[in-house]
Amino acid sequence: MIDLRLNAIVDPERANGRALADLARAVVAGGATLIQLRDKHGSTRRMIEEACAIKAALAGTGVPLVINDRVDVALVAEADGVHVGQDDMRVEDARRLLGPKAIIGLSIKTVALAQAAPIRELDYVGVGGVYATTSKDNPNAPIGVAGLAAIVKAFRARKRDLPICGIAGIDATNARDVIAAGADGIAVISALSMQADPESAARELRDIVDAALQAR
Repeated sequence: MIDLRLNAIVDPERANGRALADLARAVVAGGATLIQLRDKHGSTRRMIEEACAIKAALAGTGVPLVINDRVDVALVAEADGVHVGQDDMRVEDARRLLGPKAIIGLSIKTVALAQAAPIRELDYVGVGGVYATTSKDNPNAPIGVAGLAAIVKAFRARKRDLPICGIAGIDATNARDVIAAGADGIAVISALSMQADPESAARELRDIVDAALQAR
C-alpha cells in the first residue's frame, strides 16, 4: 500500500531556482514518502528529461515517482505511476496502458466524485483543495477540513483502507488539522520547495504528520 504521509509535488515553476532532481533528493532525505512531478507548461521532452533525472535521484530510496497528468511521460520515463485529475485521461484507460503494478492516484473535490470514482483501479486519492493556494489556478472555493472529512467518510464507506491525502494550501500550521479530519497524509509544494531548507521543512512536516496519525 502506498505511503502518502508526505506527498511532495515538485514543479519547475515553484522550485525556487533549484533543479527538480536536487529538490526531490532533499525532501526525501527529510522524510517525503512520495514524489510527484508536475509541469503544466513545459514541453513533453523537458518533462521526460525531468522525470528521468528525478528517478535517478530517487534510486535506492524506495520512494516512488508519479507523474501528474501525463501517462505518456510516465511510460517513457518508466515512472512508478501517474496522478490524474477529473479532466485528464480516465483512470481505467491509464490502468490499461500502465498495467496492474502502476500507482494511479486521482484528484477528488466532492462527495459525488468520491462516490463515483473507479475505486478498484485506484491506489490512492488526493482530496482538495482543502485550503486556498497560489501554486495552481483553482476556480473552486476551498473545501476546508469539513469538506475533506465528508469526502474521506464517503471513501471509507466504499473502501476502508484506501490511502487519502489532503491537497492545497497545506503547511506546518494546518497539517495536523488535515490528518485529524481523516487524511492519511498531505500533498505539498510551496511548504517544501519555496523554503530556504527543503530537507528541514520536509522533516518538520513529516514529524507533524506522524504525530497527528499517532494521536488519531
